[in-house]
Amino acid sequence: MRQRTVPPVVAARWALWTFVVVNLVIVEVLFLTAGTGKNGVLTVAKFVGLHAAVVLLFQLLLVARLPWLDRRIGMDRLTVWHRWVGFTLLWTVLAHAVLVVLGYAKLDGAAAGRTFLALAGVPASLLGMCAALIIVVVGVVSTRSVRRRLRYETWHGVHLALYLALGLAFVHQLLETTTFTSSTFAKAYWWALWAFAFGSLVAGRIVVPLWRNSYHQFRVAEVVRESDDVVTVRVTGRHLDELPARAGQFCIWRFPGHNHWWLANPFSLSAAPDGRSLRLTAKAAGRTSAGLRHLQVGNRVFVEGPYGAFTSLHRTQPGALLIAGGVGITPIRALLEEETAGDVVVLYRARTENDAVLSDEVRDLVAARGGQLHLLTGHTGAGPSPFEPDNLLALVPDITERDVYVCGPPGMTSAVLTALRALKVPARQVHSERFGLA
Repeated sequence: MRQRTVPPVVAARWALWTFVVVNLVIVEVLFLTAGTGKNGVLTVAKFVGLHAAVVLLFQLLLVARLPWLDRRIGMDRLTVWHRWVGFTLLWTVLAHAVLVVLGYAKLDGAAAGRTFLALAGVPASLLGMCAALIIVVVGVVSTRSVRRRLRYETWHGVHLALYLALGLAFVHQLLETTTFTSSTFAKAYWWALWAFAFGSLVAGRIVVPLWRNSYHQFRVAEVVRESDDVVTVRVTGRHLDELPARAGQFCIWRFPGHNHWWLANPFSLSAAPDGRSLRLTAKAAGRTSAGLRHLQVGNRVFVEGPYGAFTSLHRTQPGALLIAGGVGITPIRALLEEETAGDVVVLYRARTENDAVLSDEVRDLVAARGGQLHLLTGHTGAGPSPFEPDNLLALVPDITERDVYVCGPPGMTSAVLTALRALKVPARQVHSERFGLA
Protein backbone atom coordinates (compact mmCIF):
# COMPACT_ATOMS: atom_id res chain seq x y z
CA MET A 1 0.00 0.00 0.00
CA ARG A 2 1.45 3.36 -1.00
CA GLN A 3 2.13 5.57 1.98
CA ARG A 4 0.57 9.03 1.83
CA THR A 5 2.78 12.06 2.26
CA VAL A 6 0.35 13.61 4.75
CA PRO A 7 -1.92 11.21 6.70
CA PRO A 8 -5.62 12.26 6.71
CA VAL A 9 -5.65 12.78 10.48
CA VAL A 10 -2.64 15.09 10.29
CA ALA A 11 -4.20 17.09 7.47
CA ALA A 12 -7.43 17.45 9.44
CA ARG A 13 -5.63 18.55 12.60
CA TRP A 14 -3.62 21.13 10.67
CA ALA A 15 -6.79 22.45 9.03
CA LEU A 16 -8.59 22.68 12.38
CA TRP A 17 -5.82 24.40 14.28
CA THR A 18 -5.06 26.73 11.37
CA PHE A 19 -8.70 27.79 11.51
CA VAL A 20 -8.34 28.49 15.25
CA VAL A 21 -5.09 30.44 14.90
CA VAL A 22 -6.39 32.56 12.01
CA ASN A 23 -9.48 33.52 13.97
CA LEU A 24 -7.46 34.34 17.08
CA VAL A 25 -5.26 36.62 14.99
CA ILE A 26 -8.33 38.37 13.57
CA VAL A 27 -9.71 38.84 17.09
CA GLU A 28 -6.41 40.34 18.24
CA VAL A 29 -6.51 42.81 15.35
CA LEU A 30 -10.13 43.73 16.11
CA PHE A 31 -9.26 44.27 19.76
CA LEU A 32 -6.31 46.52 18.96
CA THR A 33 -8.28 48.61 16.45
CA ALA A 34 -11.51 48.96 18.46
CA GLY A 35 -10.03 51.21 21.11
CA THR A 36 -9.58 50.71 24.84
CA GLY A 37 -12.26 50.38 27.50
CA LYS A 38 -13.22 52.98 30.09
CA ASN A 39 -10.33 51.87 32.29
CA GLY A 40 -7.57 49.30 32.27
CA VAL A 41 -9.62 46.56 33.95
CA LEU A 42 -12.48 46.92 31.46
CA THR A 43 -10.00 46.82 28.60
CA VAL A 44 -8.72 43.47 29.84
CA ALA A 45 -12.34 42.32 30.33
CA LYS A 46 -13.08 43.12 26.68
CA PHE A 47 -9.96 41.22 25.59
CA VAL A 48 -11.00 38.13 27.58
CA GLY A 49 -14.62 38.40 26.40
CA LEU A 50 -13.64 38.42 22.73
CA HIS A 51 -11.59 35.27 23.23
CA ALA A 52 -14.45 33.64 25.16
CA ALA A 53 -16.66 34.14 22.09
CA VAL A 54 -14.10 32.43 19.84
CA VAL A 55 -13.72 29.53 22.28
CA LEU A 56 -17.52 29.11 22.44
CA LEU A 57 -17.80 28.97 18.65
CA PHE A 58 -14.90 26.52 18.44
CA GLN A 59 -16.81 24.34 20.90
CA LEU A 60 -19.71 24.19 18.46
CA LEU A 61 -17.50 23.04 15.61
CA LEU A 62 -16.02 20.22 17.71
CA VAL A 63 -19.47 18.71 18.32
CA ALA A 64 -21.10 19.61 15.01
CA ARG A 65 -20.19 16.14 13.65
CA LEU A 66 -18.81 17.56 10.42
CA PRO A 67 -18.16 14.49 8.22
CA TRP A 68 -14.78 15.68 6.92
CA LEU A 69 -13.40 16.10 10.44
CA ASP A 70 -15.14 13.09 11.96
CA ARG A 71 -13.85 10.62 9.37
CA ARG A 72 -10.28 11.84 9.80
CA ILE A 73 -10.01 12.62 13.52
CA GLY A 74 -12.83 10.55 15.02
CA MET A 75 -15.71 11.48 17.30
CA ASP A 76 -13.91 10.14 20.38
CA ARG A 77 -10.97 12.52 20.00
CA LEU A 78 -13.18 15.44 19.01
CA THR A 79 -15.25 14.79 22.13
CA VAL A 80 -12.14 14.78 24.35
CA TRP A 81 -11.06 18.09 22.83
CA HIS A 82 -14.58 19.42 23.33
CA ARG A 83 -14.35 18.54 27.02
CA TRP A 84 -11.08 20.37 27.60
CA VAL A 85 -12.06 23.35 25.47
CA GLY A 86 -15.26 23.43 27.52
CA PHE A 87 -13.36 23.88 30.77
CA THR A 88 -11.24 26.55 29.07
CA LEU A 89 -14.49 28.29 28.13
CA LEU A 90 -15.72 28.04 31.73
CA TRP A 91 -12.68 29.78 33.20
CA THR A 92 -12.55 32.35 30.40
CA VAL A 93 -16.21 33.30 30.91
CA LEU A 94 -15.76 33.53 34.68
CA ALA A 95 -12.66 35.72 34.24
CA HIS A 96 -14.57 37.99 31.84
CA ALA A 97 -17.50 38.35 34.23
CA VAL A 98 -15.32 39.07 37.27
CA LEU A 99 -13.26 41.63 35.37
CA VAL A 100 -16.37 43.44 34.12
CA VAL A 101 -17.75 43.76 37.67
CA LEU A 102 -14.41 44.87 39.08
CA GLY A 103 -13.87 47.31 36.22
CA TYR A 104 -17.20 49.07 36.68
CA ALA A 105 -16.83 48.98 40.47
CA LYS A 106 -13.52 50.81 40.08
CA LEU A 107 -15.04 53.23 37.57
CA ASP A 108 -18.00 54.11 39.82
CA GLY A 109 -16.13 53.87 43.10
CA ALA A 110 -18.74 51.38 44.35
CA ALA A 111 -18.65 47.97 46.04
CA ALA A 112 -18.44 44.92 43.76
CA GLY A 113 -21.75 43.51 45.03
CA ARG A 114 -23.61 46.75 44.36
CA THR A 115 -22.04 47.01 40.91
CA PHE A 116 -23.10 43.43 40.12
CA LEU A 117 -26.73 44.23 40.96
CA ALA A 118 -26.58 47.41 38.89
CA LEU A 119 -25.21 45.53 35.87
CA ALA A 120 -27.98 42.93 36.25
CA GLY A 121 -30.41 45.73 35.42
CA VAL A 122 -28.79 46.29 32.02
CA PRO A 123 -30.24 43.89 29.36
CA ALA A 124 -26.93 43.18 27.63
CA SER A 125 -25.19 42.41 30.93
CA LEU A 126 -28.10 40.35 32.26
CA LEU A 127 -28.08 38.13 29.18
CA GLY A 128 -24.34 37.63 29.57
CA MET A 129 -24.81 36.73 33.24
CA CYS A 130 -27.46 34.15 32.38
CA ALA A 131 -25.24 32.61 29.72
CA ALA A 132 -22.32 32.48 32.18
CA LEU A 133 -24.49 30.83 34.84
CA ILE A 134 -25.57 28.10 32.44
CA ILE A 135 -21.96 27.46 31.39
CA VAL A 136 -20.92 27.20 35.05
CA VAL A 137 -23.72 24.70 35.84
CA VAL A 138 -22.86 22.55 32.83
CA GLY A 139 -19.18 22.74 33.75
CA VAL A 140 -19.87 21.52 37.28
CA VAL A 141 -22.01 18.54 36.18
CA SER A 142 -19.32 17.65 33.62
CA THR A 143 -16.59 17.18 36.23
CA ARG A 144 -15.73 13.51 36.65
CA SER A 145 -16.83 13.35 40.30
CA VAL A 146 -20.33 14.59 39.43
CA ARG A 147 -20.66 13.07 35.95
CA ARG A 148 -20.10 9.49 37.14
CA ARG A 149 -23.06 9.83 39.53
CA LEU A 150 -25.50 10.88 36.81
CA ARG A 151 -27.28 8.82 34.20
CA TYR A 152 -26.28 9.74 30.67
CA GLU A 153 -29.80 11.00 29.90
CA THR A 154 -29.72 13.37 32.92
CA TRP A 155 -26.28 14.70 32.06
CA HIS A 156 -27.24 15.12 28.42
CA GLY A 157 -30.42 17.00 29.34
CA VAL A 158 -28.43 19.48 31.42
CA HIS A 159 -25.84 19.73 28.66
CA LEU A 160 -28.50 20.80 26.17
CA ALA A 161 -28.89 24.02 28.16
CA LEU A 162 -25.68 25.12 26.46
CA TYR A 163 -27.73 25.84 23.35
CA LEU A 164 -29.69 28.37 25.39
CA ALA A 165 -26.38 29.81 26.61
CA LEU A 166 -25.30 30.04 22.98
CA GLY A 167 -28.33 32.13 22.08
CA LEU A 168 -27.95 34.37 25.11
CA ALA A 169 -24.25 34.90 24.40
CA PHE A 170 -25.01 35.83 20.80
CA VAL A 171 -27.57 38.48 21.81
CA HIS A 172 -25.22 39.70 24.55
CA GLN A 173 -22.46 40.23 22.00
CA LEU A 174 -24.90 41.80 19.54
CA LEU A 175 -26.03 44.35 22.11
CA GLU A 176 -22.46 45.04 23.21
CA THR A 177 -21.81 47.36 20.24
CA THR A 178 -18.22 48.13 21.18
CA THR A 179 -17.19 44.65 19.95
CA PHE A 180 -19.80 43.49 17.43
CA THR A 181 -20.10 46.71 15.42
CA SER A 182 -16.86 48.54 16.16
CA SER A 183 -16.23 48.57 12.39
CA THR A 184 -17.76 47.28 9.16
CA PHE A 185 -15.20 44.48 9.01
CA ALA A 186 -15.86 43.52 12.66
CA LYS A 187 -19.59 43.31 12.03
CA ALA A 188 -19.13 41.18 8.90
CA TYR A 189 -16.59 38.94 10.63
CA TRP A 190 -18.68 38.18 13.70
CA TRP A 191 -21.85 37.59 11.68
CA ALA A 192 -19.96 35.22 9.37
CA LEU A 193 -18.29 33.33 12.24
CA TRP A 194 -21.53 32.89 14.18
CA ALA A 195 -23.38 31.83 11.01
CA PHE A 196 -20.69 29.29 10.12
CA ALA A 197 -20.45 27.75 13.59
CA PHE A 198 -24.18 27.68 14.30
CA GLY A 199 -24.96 26.56 10.73
CA SER A 200 -22.47 23.70 11.03
CA LEU A 201 -24.07 22.58 14.29
CA VAL A 202 -27.63 22.71 12.94
CA ALA A 203 -26.65 20.95 9.72
CA GLY A 204 -24.61 18.20 11.35
CA ARG A 205 -26.80 17.50 14.37
CA ILE A 206 -30.31 18.17 13.03
CA VAL A 207 -30.71 18.69 9.28
CA VAL A 208 -28.55 15.83 7.97
CA PRO A 209 -29.90 13.15 10.40
CA LEU A 210 -33.51 14.14 9.72
CA TRP A 211 -32.98 14.19 5.97
CA ARG A 212 -31.18 10.85 5.91
CA ASN A 213 -33.85 9.10 7.95
CA SER A 214 -36.62 10.57 5.82
CA TYR A 215 -34.80 9.55 2.64
CA HIS A 216 -33.60 6.07 3.65
CA GLN A 217 -36.58 4.94 5.79
CA PHE A 218 -34.60 2.55 8.00
CA ARG A 219 -36.43 -0.52 9.32
CA VAL A 220 -35.54 -3.71 11.18
CA ALA A 221 -35.19 -6.60 8.73
CA GLU A 222 -33.83 -9.36 10.97
CA VAL A 223 -33.02 -10.04 14.63
CA VAL A 224 -30.62 -12.87 15.46
CA ARG A 225 -29.64 -14.02 18.96
CA GLU A 226 -25.93 -14.79 18.78
CA SER A 227 -25.85 -15.91 22.44
CA ASP A 228 -27.69 -15.38 25.71
CA ASP A 229 -26.49 -11.77 25.95
CA VAL A 230 -25.55 -10.84 22.36
CA VAL A 231 -27.91 -9.96 19.53
CA THR A 232 -27.43 -9.01 15.89
CA VAL A 233 -29.86 -6.68 14.15
CA ARG A 234 -29.96 -6.19 10.40
CA VAL A 235 -31.49 -2.93 9.19
CA THR A 236 -32.66 -2.22 5.65
CA GLY A 237 -33.91 0.91 3.93
CA ARG A 238 -34.14 2.74 0.64
CA HIS A 239 -31.13 3.78 -1.45
CA LEU A 240 -28.62 2.48 1.10
CA ASP A 241 -26.00 2.42 -1.64
CA GLU A 242 -25.99 6.24 -1.32
CA LEU A 243 -25.28 6.20 2.43
CA PRO A 244 -21.58 7.16 2.94
CA ALA A 245 -20.80 4.33 5.36
CA ARG A 246 -17.53 2.44 5.67
CA ALA A 247 -16.43 -0.68 7.50
CA GLY A 248 -15.19 0.20 10.99
CA GLN A 249 -17.62 3.07 11.50
CA PHE A 250 -20.50 3.23 13.97
CA CYS A 251 -23.94 4.79 14.08
CA ILE A 252 -26.06 6.17 16.90
CA TRP A 253 -29.20 4.05 16.94
CA ARG A 254 -32.69 4.83 18.23
CA PHE A 255 -35.66 2.48 18.08
CA PRO A 256 -38.95 4.47 18.23
CA GLY A 257 -41.72 2.59 19.96
CA HIS A 258 -39.20 0.27 21.59
CA ASN A 259 -37.47 2.80 23.83
CA HIS A 260 -37.94 6.46 24.70
CA TRP A 261 -36.74 8.78 21.93
CA TRP A 262 -33.90 10.13 24.07
CA LEU A 263 -32.40 6.66 24.64
CA ALA A 264 -29.68 6.09 22.06
CA ASN A 265 -26.59 3.91 21.77
CA PRO A 266 -23.51 3.99 19.56
CA PHE A 267 -23.14 0.55 17.98
CA SER A 268 -20.48 -0.33 15.42
CA LEU A 269 -21.39 -1.83 12.09
CA SER A 270 -20.60 -5.53 12.41
CA ALA A 271 -20.51 -6.06 8.65
CA ALA A 272 -19.11 -3.93 5.85
CA PRO A 273 -21.92 -1.86 4.26
CA ASP A 274 -23.09 -3.56 1.07
CA GLY A 275 -25.59 -0.97 -0.17
CA ARG A 276 -28.53 -3.17 0.83
CA SER A 277 -28.46 -3.32 4.64
CA LEU A 278 -26.64 -2.26 7.79
CA ARG A 279 -25.81 -4.73 10.54
CA LEU A 280 -25.10 -4.13 14.22
CA THR A 281 -24.16 -6.62 16.91
CA ALA A 282 -24.52 -5.61 20.55
CA LYS A 283 -24.01 -7.09 24.00
CA ALA A 284 -26.66 -6.60 26.68
CA ALA A 285 -24.87 -3.97 28.77
CA GLY A 286 -27.77 -1.61 29.48
CA ARG A 287 -31.52 -1.16 29.12
CA THR A 288 -31.37 -0.20 25.45
CA SER A 289 -28.94 -2.88 24.28
CA ALA A 290 -30.57 -5.59 26.41
CA GLY A 291 -33.92 -4.87 24.81
CA LEU A 292 -32.73 -5.26 21.21
CA ARG A 293 -33.65 -8.94 21.22
CA HIS A 294 -37.30 -7.92 21.53
CA LEU A 295 -37.30 -5.83 18.35
CA GLN A 296 -39.79 -6.87 15.72
CA VAL A 297 -39.16 -7.09 12.00
CA GLY A 298 -40.55 -3.95 10.41
CA ASN A 299 -39.89 -1.66 13.40
CA ARG A 300 -38.73 1.83 12.44
CA VAL A 301 -35.14 2.75 13.24
CA PHE A 302 -33.70 6.26 13.57
CA VAL A 303 -30.04 6.26 12.60
CA GLU A 304 -27.48 9.02 13.09
CA GLY A 305 -24.23 8.63 11.27
CA PRO A 306 -22.18 6.88 10.12
CA TYR A 307 -19.39 8.29 12.29
CA GLY A 308 -15.83 7.41 13.17
CA ALA A 309 -12.28 7.32 11.87
CA PHE A 310 -11.68 3.63 12.59
CA THR A 311 -11.48 2.84 8.86
CA SER A 312 -9.07 1.82 6.12
CA LEU A 313 -8.81 5.48 5.10
CA HIS A 314 -5.86 5.64 7.51
CA ARG A 315 -4.00 2.58 6.24
CA THR A 316 -0.29 3.15 5.56
CA GLN A 317 1.06 -0.42 5.32
CA PRO A 318 0.13 -3.48 3.20
CA GLY A 319 -0.22 -5.64 6.31
CA ALA A 320 -2.60 -5.15 9.22
CA LEU A 321 -2.87 -6.40 12.79
CA LEU A 322 -6.45 -6.28 14.07
CA ILE A 323 -6.84 -6.56 17.86
CA ALA A 324 -10.27 -6.97 19.42
CA GLY A 325 -11.62 -7.58 22.90
CA GLY A 326 -15.14 -8.83 23.59
CA VAL A 327 -17.83 -7.17 21.50
CA GLY A 328 -15.10 -4.88 20.11
CA ILE A 329 -14.80 -7.57 17.46
CA THR A 330 -17.70 -5.98 15.55
CA PRO A 331 -15.82 -3.24 13.66
CA ILE A 332 -12.86 -5.60 13.23
CA ARG A 333 -15.12 -8.16 11.59
CA ALA A 334 -16.43 -5.45 9.25
CA LEU A 335 -12.89 -4.36 8.31
CA LEU A 336 -12.07 -7.94 7.34
CA GLU A 337 -14.66 -7.79 4.57
CA GLU A 338 -13.01 -4.89 2.78
CA GLU A 339 -10.87 -5.59 -0.27
CA THR A 340 -8.11 -3.48 1.30
CA ALA A 341 -7.82 -5.88 4.25
CA GLY A 342 -4.63 -7.34 2.73
CA ASP A 343 -2.30 -9.50 4.82
CA VAL A 344 -4.06 -9.71 8.18
CA VAL A 345 -3.42 -11.10 11.63
CA VAL A 346 -6.30 -11.00 14.13
CA LEU A 347 -5.88 -11.20 17.90
CA TYR A 348 -9.25 -11.81 19.54
CA ARG A 349 -9.42 -11.62 23.34
CA ALA A 350 -12.37 -13.32 25.07
CA ARG A 351 -12.99 -15.03 28.40
CA THR A 352 -13.85 -18.36 26.80
CA GLU A 353 -14.41 -19.68 23.31
CA ASN A 354 -18.16 -19.53 23.92
CA ASP A 355 -17.83 -15.80 24.74
CA ALA A 356 -16.09 -15.09 21.43
CA VAL A 357 -18.89 -13.35 19.57
CA LEU A 358 -18.98 -13.88 15.78
CA SER A 359 -15.89 -16.11 16.03
CA ASP A 360 -17.02 -18.44 13.23
CA GLU A 361 -17.57 -15.51 10.85
CA VAL A 362 -14.21 -14.00 11.78
CA ARG A 363 -12.46 -17.34 11.29
CA ASP A 364 -13.96 -17.75 7.80
CA LEU A 365 -13.08 -14.20 6.77
CA VAL A 366 -9.49 -14.56 8.01
CA ALA A 367 -9.11 -17.88 6.22
CA ALA A 368 -10.42 -16.34 3.00
CA ARG A 369 -7.69 -13.69 3.29
CA GLY A 370 -5.01 -16.27 4.02
CA GLY A 371 -4.44 -14.60 7.36
CA GLN A 372 -3.98 -15.75 10.94
CA LEU A 373 -6.45 -15.74 13.83
CA HIS A 374 -5.28 -16.07 17.43
CA LEU A 375 -8.13 -16.56 19.88
CA LEU A 376 -6.75 -15.45 23.25
CA THR A 377 -8.99 -16.81 25.98
CA GLY A 378 -8.71 -16.20 29.69
CA HIS A 379 -9.84 -13.89 32.46
CA THR A 380 -8.28 -10.47 32.83
CA GLY A 381 -5.69 -10.51 35.60
CA ALA A 382 -5.40 -14.30 35.58
CA GLY A 383 -1.84 -15.02 34.50
CA PRO A 384 0.37 -12.97 32.17
CA SER A 385 -1.39 -10.64 29.75
CA PRO A 386 -1.20 -11.61 26.06
CA PHE A 387 -0.75 -7.91 25.35
CA GLU A 388 2.60 -7.52 27.07
CA PRO A 389 5.18 -6.25 24.55
CA ASP A 390 7.13 -9.53 24.46
CA ASN A 391 3.95 -11.57 24.00
CA LEU A 392 2.71 -9.34 21.17
CA LEU A 393 6.09 -9.57 19.44
CA ALA A 394 6.05 -13.36 19.73
CA LEU A 395 2.61 -13.53 18.12
CA VAL A 396 3.34 -10.95 15.42
CA PRO A 397 7.11 -10.66 14.78
CA ASP A 398 6.64 -8.00 12.05
CA ILE A 399 4.29 -5.88 14.17
CA THR A 400 6.24 -2.66 13.49
CA GLU A 401 5.61 -3.10 9.75
CA ARG A 402 1.82 -3.33 10.08
CA ASP A 403 -1.07 -0.99 10.66
CA VAL A 404 -2.58 -1.88 14.03
CA TYR A 405 -6.30 -1.47 14.72
CA VAL A 406 -7.43 -1.82 18.34
CA CYS A 407 -11.00 -2.00 19.64
CA GLY A 408 -12.08 -3.33 23.00
CA PRO A 409 -12.74 -2.44 26.64
CA PRO A 410 -10.89 0.66 27.89
CA GLY A 411 -8.48 -1.32 30.07
CA MET A 412 -7.49 -3.66 27.26
CA THR A 413 -7.17 -0.82 24.75
CA SER A 414 -4.89 1.14 27.08
CA ALA A 415 -2.72 -1.92 27.71
CA VAL A 416 -2.33 -2.58 23.99
CA LEU A 417 -1.49 1.04 23.19
CA THR A 418 1.12 1.07 25.95
CA ALA A 419 2.69 -2.10 24.55
CA LEU A 420 2.72 -0.71 21.01
CA ARG A 421 4.58 2.38 22.23
CA ALA A 422 7.09 0.15 24.00
CA LEU A 423 7.59 -1.79 20.76
CA LYS A 424 8.10 1.52 18.92
CA VAL A 425 5.27 0.96 16.47
CA PRO A 426 5.01 4.31 14.60
CA ALA A 427 2.06 6.34 15.87
CA ARG A 428 0.75 6.86 12.32
CA GLN A 429 0.24 3.08 12.08
CA VAL A 430 -1.82 2.80 15.28
CA HIS A 431 -5.58 3.27 15.03
CA SER A 432 -8.00 3.04 17.94
CA GLU A 433 -11.35 4.51 18.77
CA ARG A 434 -13.32 4.57 21.99
CA PHE A 435 -17.02 4.62 21.26
CA GLY A 436 -19.32 6.56 23.56
CA LEU A 437 -21.65 9.52 23.73
CA ALA A 438 -20.17 11.22 26.79
